[in-house]
Amino acid sequence: MNQELKRSIILEHKANPTNFVSDFNDDTYIKINANNISCIDEFELYLKINNDIISDIKFVGEGCVISIASTSIMINLLLNKTIKEAIYIINEFNNMINELPYDEVILEEANVFNEVYKQANRKKCATISWTSLKEYLEAI
Repeated sequence: MNQELKRSIILEHKANPTNFVSDFNDDTYIKINANNISCIDEFELYLKINNDIISDIKFVGEGCVISIASTSIMINLLLNKTIKEAIYIINEFNNMINELPYDEVILEEANVFNEVYKQANRKKCATISWTSLKEYLEAI
């Protein structure tokens, strides 16, 4: 994937993030905090699981272009996946970010972050929501 296409995908997800809402309050959702203490990135992820399937994820908060786009792409990838499938996808994403072998096919648009390792300070931006969601999923 060339740099121009990557940039276009990232900017589109920043401009029109999947399931980003300005305010959300629904007790039927699980609330997960995702924040980066070294910058402004801070999200509340709202997760709904039905019969071991991730049926919905919404997010509220603020962040940089990378963190918002990454969260939006993550939501697209994980909706309607089982918890086990979601953890697998998140692990593949983390492998990519950490320059380990990974499944490019399963990551789809998330491949736009395949060179984020070149900017170590952006790794946290790209992984903030993925890490928080994985921690929750592995704990249930």
